[in-house]
Amino acid sequence: MDSQGQQRVIAGAGLLDRFGRVATDLRVSLTDRCNLRCQYCMPAEGLAWLPSADVLTNDEIVRLIRIAVTRLGVDEVRFTGGEPLIRPGLVDIVRRTTELVPRPSTAITTNGLGLERTARALAEAGLDRVNVSLDTLRPDVFTEITRRDRLDDVLTGCRAAADAGLTPVKINAVLLRGVNDGEAPALLRWAIEHDYELRFIEQMPLDAQHSWRRDQMITADEIFASLSQHFALTPDEDERGSAPAERFVVDGGSATVGVIASVTRPFCGDCDRVRLTADGQIRNCLFAREESDLRTPLRSGADDEEIARRWRAALWTKRPGHGIDDKAFLQPARSMSAIGG
Repeated sequence: MDSQGQQRVIAGAGLLDRFGRVATDLRVSLTDRCNLRCQYCMPAEGLAWLPSADVLTNDEIVRLIRIAVTRLGVDEVRFTGGEPLIRPGLVDIVRRTTELVPRPSTAITTNGLGLERTARALAEAGLDRVNVSLDTLRPDVFTEITRRDRLDDVLTGCRAAADAGLTPVKINAVLLRGVNDGEAPALLRWAIEHDYELRFIEQMPLDAQHSWRRDQMITADEIFASLSQHFALTPDEDERGSAPAERFVVDGGSATVGVIASVTRPFCGDCDRVRLTADGQIRNCLFAREESDLRTPLRSGADDEEIARRWRAALWTKRPGHGIDDKAFLQPARSMSAIGG
């Protein structure tokens, strides 16, 4: 495409990239702070958090979401962190998002610690559902992974979310070799018993310590092999579309289990996601090393159309894939807690 054609695309309606993908799923990181210290995400002492002045205000977040929904075709908004439940004003942000026309679907990805306290208010504000990160059902292993003795609080939070109608409650689990890699069947039995939807996620190179090693990662094939020793798994016939999880029907019933194989079975060709960091940067991919600044023009008086134009231009630079298999691959400088899931 020539430069004039590119400019016409950037001036168009949606978030289109050079490879024909359209971003309709916006992941909004509300904070880089977290009240757990998961070993595959950050060191025990935590990280240097963003200065408060750099973090978008509630009004700035809602304005950018409004631009994305009303001008750029976004129809799904997921709130992430860090841990989004510790963000002051979260319920108001959710309410103002669900009042937009057209109304986007909304979800939150959380460690679950604050759900007992907030689930009902979030549901009343219009939140549709939650994803809870939970890697183990064993208190000692939970403490080892997260460096906090809070498993009971997470389990209580899952129940509170279900009771509030934030369903289906989805559980995201990462298996770590030599730590919890034998727990896949137990996690699935528990999820089925409680009518939760379980998804296993391959560990990705997004830790702050940059200690991830591919040969230590539990792969999708290993997860499937472990589950298949205890359950009959058949591919879900529903169209996957741009969803990251490969889903399988469990024992021919109504329950399903998903596997998100971001590393070994990348789905970049169908990606419809774009990310907004807590400090107002656009990221086209979890593994991107480049960002596009929306905070500066936002605070410098740019109108909605100028923000939308910059956003379209940012998406135009999206790469065809994450490049983890490339010998030249480098982890992004930011860790998962600073990027958002």
